[in-house]
Amino acid sequence: MPGRRITAARGAALALAIAGAASAAPAQVGLPEPARVRVDFSSTAILSKQASGEAGVVGRKVAADDPVRVASISKLVTAIAVMRLVDEGRIDLDKDIGDYLGFAVRNPAFPDRPVTLRHLLSHTSGIRDSIDYLLPLDGSLQTVLSNPAVWFPGHEPGDYFSYANLNSPVIAATIEAATRERFDRLVAKKVLAPLRLDACFNWGDGCSPGRRAQAVTLLRTNGDLARDAAISRTDHCPILAASDGSCDLIRYRIGKNGSSFSPQGGLRISMQDLSRVGQLLLNGGRPILSSKAFAEMTRVQWRFNGVNGDDDRGYFQAYGLGVHIHEDRAGRKWIGHVGEAYALRAGLWVNPQTRKGFAQFVTMVPAETPVGLCLDTCP
Repeated sequence: MPGRRITAARGAALALAIAGAASAAPAQVGLPEPARVRVDFSSTAILSKQASGEAGVVGRKVAADDPVRVASISKLVTAIAVMRLVDEGRIDLDKDIGDYLGFAVRNPAFPDRPVTLRHLLSHTSGIRDSIDYLLPLDGSLQTVLSNPAVWFPGHEPGDYFSYANLNSPVIAATIEAATRERFDRLVAKKVLAPLRLDACFNWGDGCSPGRRAQAVTLLRTNGDLARDAAISRTDHCPILAASDGSCDLIRYRIGKNGSSFSPQGGLRISMQDLSRVGQLLLNGGRPILSSKAFAEMTRVQWRFNGVNGDDDRGYFQAYGLGVHIHEDRAGRKWIGHVGEAYALRAGLWVNPQTRKGFAQFVTMVPAETPVGLCLDTCP
């Protein structure tokens, strides 16, 4: 996620301690009221919808059907697209990704150890967010990955968990190279359209005409624009422009960039639509994943044992393939993902035992607010 990493989190306990701080702070004159939206659902139905505040614009009330940039929850949807390709036999989770990309991807300290999609999806690839992971339209992922600073010198692929946004552009480029389809179009075809979601990555394919005008505008607490300015037309440049300022997507190179549609955080989706992704988690991957693919996706691929990763002071307990796995203080298991970027905090969580879940977000959260899991509440 652009800006602060999600691993700036210091645990759910801190988040609960400051719950309500954003809404309790005195409003500044002329600023919209922070938006707060939550949709509760079961495996078959929407149970309740709550929406309060304004959609980043004074006088425009936020609604549960308004699309918002959900930050790292995007990683979960990216993973579902990958698992659809696994089901189709078009992608192998354990194959050297260099075989798809057409160039070698290696940690310089471990030149004989291939990097796989399993490593990338579980954040055990050895890649770290030590450089800017946002590539311009004409940027080269191969050039980025050839930088030794990208890699942990002491951790070979598969051995160490470190949450890194850069994994996602590598995943996107890999599945593009395997399918010869652009990332946003591929995810729209494999996930968004089959689930009947009016959603898209960086306002690419998947969103209906006019959807951009319904976006929640993300503001900093001082009113500065963070993302998705209020407009009534198509966004002329929703991606990071090329080095010469061009935004013409004809220059996008499939399998060579991976970053332009922000697979790590650029999904625009409403909480109402995101609840359908949650229902997929409650229904074993149905209707678009096989039970085998879903089981592999939600199986613990990494669990903290005290030394095998950066757990960020207890924030990360376990992780699947694009899936955050957490046990709360009451011993209840949750699967889903959290998001934090551009003064937004969000969470999509389901409880497999109760077969219920929720999707929620809050905007205009102060930067100094500790990041929580958005389990009981977002700050």
